[in-house]
Amino acid sequence: MTNEDLVIGRNAVTETLKAGRSVNKILVAKGNNDGSIKKILALAKDLKIIVEFVERQKLDKICGGERHQGIIAQVAAIQYSSVEEILALAASKNEPPFIILLDELEDPHNFGAILRTADAVGVHGVIIPKRRSVSLNSTVAKTSAGAIEYVKVAQVTNVAQTLKNLREENLKIVGGDMSGENIFGADLSGGIVLIIGNEGKGIRRLTRENCDLLVKIPMRGKINSLNASVAGAVLMYEVFKQRNF
Repeated sequence: MTNEDLVIGRNAVTETLKAGRSVNKILVAKGNNDGSIKKILALAKDLKIIVEFVERQKLDKICGGERHQGIIAQVAAIQYSSVEEILALAASKNEPPFIILLDELEDPHNFGAILRTADAVGVHGVIIPKRRSVSLNSTVAKTSAGAIEYVKVAQVTNVAQTLKNLREENLKIVGGDMSGENIFGADLSGGIVLIIGNEGKGIRRLTRENCDLLVKIPMRGKINSLNASVAGAVLMYEVFKQRNF
């Protein structure tokens, strides 16, 4: 995390929230519960922003000695979109939606690389969970090599419900999982949500249960897994191939 990801101090955090800027998370020192903090917490609740209570020493370390008044906000490098805006973009192009869902991906470098590939293959948007997930920070922005400006990213509270809603929009839910069928024989035509899992754990059980299809990348080497962004690129390009060639 860098200083460009942070808004430090009570007045600064308050104005950031009032301005409607996308905030990934608010960190509050434990024991801080006076008037101005209460107002910020109420505003954060209305905006459905995650608040985490931490030891004051953690804030000291994050801020590098800068006076933080017991509160900081971790802000997004760019404004988040919504799932509805992603679907609207696909409709405006008369294309079946092509959406990526990152199921608790943690590494910002992987996220940035995935955004770069997503832009290359015409993905309409990426969905990430609000909790236990990498967010749109400056590292993601730099790694994406500018793709962050062109690929819509939406945060959702409930991944399972989001998938159910997208299925109702006639999108096929496809998860990348080693228990699935060969990606190169799978039907990936039409509207699709392609799910890329956590770097170590893969796709969560509940997310897997909401998939219509599981696919795997065949491998012949000694190592039985690929980096998340590399695997994501292979999966995305197979969808791209079936759509365009």
